Amino acid sequence: MTLHDHHIEEAPEPVSQATGRPLTKRGEATRARLLEAAEHVFADAGYHEASIVRITERAGIGLGTFYLYFDSKQSIFEALVLDLNRRVRHSMAEAMQGASSRLEAERAGFAGFFRFTAAHPALYRVVREAEFVSPETLRLHYTRIVEGYEAGLRAAQRAGDVDPGLDPQVTAWSLMGIGELIGMRFLLWERDAAGDPPRQLQPEIFDAMMRVIDNALAPGHRKELS
Repeated sequence: MTLHDHHIEEAPEPVSQATGRPLTKRGEATRARLLEAAEHVFADAGYHEASIVRITERAGIGLGTFYLYFDSKQSIFEALVLDLNRRVRHSMAEAMQGASSRLEAERAGFAGFFRFTAAHPALYRVVREAEFVSPETLRLHYTRIVEGYEAGLRAAQRAGDVDPGLDPQVTAWSLMGIGELIGMRFLLWERDAAGDPPRQLQPEIFDAMMRVIDNALAPGHRKELS
């Protein structure tokens, strides 16, 4: 789970699942409250123990109103995966704005990713459950990240910022795996063990990870000098 390129994708216009029509501003706010509640309920209880009743109670919204926006527990779960995906990519892309090189952009984008996941640890739990609840949504989650990442790496290779011998697709998937597992080990597991509130990745862990990434991506002549 790693960086998007500098483009920030706009969210598609939400529609009511009951009517198929675009939501009003009030409707969008209600839908967002349901998704926020679902994020907490799915993270705390897991998909199978979660219920629509628990989600609506947490959101402070009537049970009947739920069905104006989602037609099932699975549909709000899938919408949550895609909403988290959009928001984490937005966080990374915003962090990368203004970077003067790809390696600087990598550092900024990973920092944006870890800030988001520290505040939204549900991302890890929800994505892991998606493997079993909705495999197609899981694949969509990862491929949306990789498409932008791969494009950014190709552009950086043309600019001479990244080793031209690297395969951009393999590299994008590899770096996404680094970000996801480092975050799981040093943010999620540490937070769960200590019971601490969400926080940023420890600077020494972040620096050690970025040293690996810098060495992997840097053009050959820079590797020889390091």
